[in-house]
Amino acid sequence: MPIKKVEICKFVCSCSSLLDRIRGLEPSDGCIGKHLDMKHHILHGAGLALRPALLASLKNKSPDNLQFLELTPPDWVGVGGKTGQDLAELTQRFPSVCLSQSLSLGGPGILDKEVLRDLRSFIEEHDIQVFSEALAWSADDAPLFINLPIPSTKAAVKWTVSRIAQVQDALGLSIGIRNVAHHMRTPWVEMNEAEFISAVVKASGCRLHLDLQALAANGLRFNFDPHAFLHALPLSRIDYVRVGQEFGLLDDVLARTHRRIARCVDDVKQLNLEAMTC
Repeated sequence: MPIKKVEICKFVCSCSSLLDRIRGLEPSDGCIGKHLDMKHHILHGAGLALRPALLASLKNKSPDNLQFLELTPPDWVGVGGKTGQDLAELTQRFPSVCLSQSLSLGGPGILDKEVLRDLRSFIEEHDIQVFSEALAWSADDAPLFINLPIPSTKAAVKWTVSRIAQVQDALGLSIGIRNVAHHMRTPWVEMNEAEFISAVVKASGCRLHLDLQALAANGLRFNFDPHAFLHALPLSRIDYVRVGQEFGLLDDVLARTHRRIARCVDDVKQLNLEAMTC
């Protein structure tokens, strides 16, 4: 769906407001560049994005090569009753990843303490091993209901790094940041997106998580080579990959990292295809 001119104008105004507020705000916890001693786990092998419709079948019989589960908070946080019990049984059997995009990591507003408390309770309840957050912003004074690209500036790097430290402190867990699909480019650029991601990873000490489907979509939308984008990233910091349908990009990642890196698919049928790349 084409982006309307009025939406572009609103986006530009929002980005301008974001930058103005970032320049005028000081990080609240003084943790810029401070690599906190947080709990950190590394997963390996093939995982599956767990949707509610899959719960019953996986509880009865799980694929032999399934090694972890990926959980999206809107599907599972606060779920109780038999569904909650079934989920708890599965997370006792398999290590789990929390795939979040609810924190507006690069946004100017105060981090939502209620959301952070809910996420921490969820992490502790299900012994979440890996936490992945979208490298984007999705709220100002109110939710925007879309992931917007963070302006690629040095000030935004500094701001985002401080936010990562705050999130890690609140969750008690080292996090990974994840690229996401965008519908518009940020009009404020001091570096390209790969350089921005690399700067945030280096300054924060966090891990890098890849969404290959999002990378391929952005490459098509903005006319760049996703393989070249991959090569510009700090590949040694990657420890989690969302595959989607992008097995060609996955081959490139595995060739440049290690073949046991954790990788998640969205369909049970893909587990066997994915296992062929091991």
